[in-house]
Amino acid sequence: MGARRNTILGLAAIVAFVASGLLANAQESQPVAGSPEIDYQGFSEMTDKVMAYREGRLVSLAAFNEMKSEPDTILLDTRSRLAYDMGHIDGAVHLDFSDFTDEKLADVIPSKGTRILIYCNNNFADDIEPVMLKRAPLALNIPTFINLYGYGYENIYELGEMVSAEDEAVNWVSTLQTP
Repeated sequence: MGARRNTILGLAAIVAFVASGLLANAQESQPVAGSPEIDYQGFSEMTDKVMAYREGRLVSLAAFNEMKSEPDTILLDTRSRLAYDMGHIDGAVHLDFSDFTDEKLADVIPSKGTRILIYCNNNFADDIEPVMLKRAPLALNIPTFINLYGYGYENIYELGEMVSAEDEAVNWVSTLQTP
């Protein structure tokens, strides 16, 4: 009975050894999780490419206001619909950043050559709704600029200073109905 037990234990050890090797091989051959339609490396490379370009496209409020009154220019607000309705710069059109697709951008922006002006919460010193400050590296105008550029819109300018929504030169309006 001892020899039989040793044989069974030996076979069990062999099976365990083989199984552990198969499991290790199976884990090594598993594809990396993620969608081929999510390209972090490509986004990182585009971010690096756009960084210097964006630096030259930051404008003062005075220049921003002058540009927005010129033909073939659109003022794009990409904050949430609620934030836009609570208040935005007069003349802005809304397209939520999370809705960016080729088709939706083309519906809002007349052509790839249209001048696009952008701003976000972090352009406003008020830090009250609807312009609550975000962490500086996460300000919405950065991904908005990068994404517009990535979709082929290169005539982008960004409000490059911090102002107050109460400043008359901002021309702040609300589309919410007050009771």
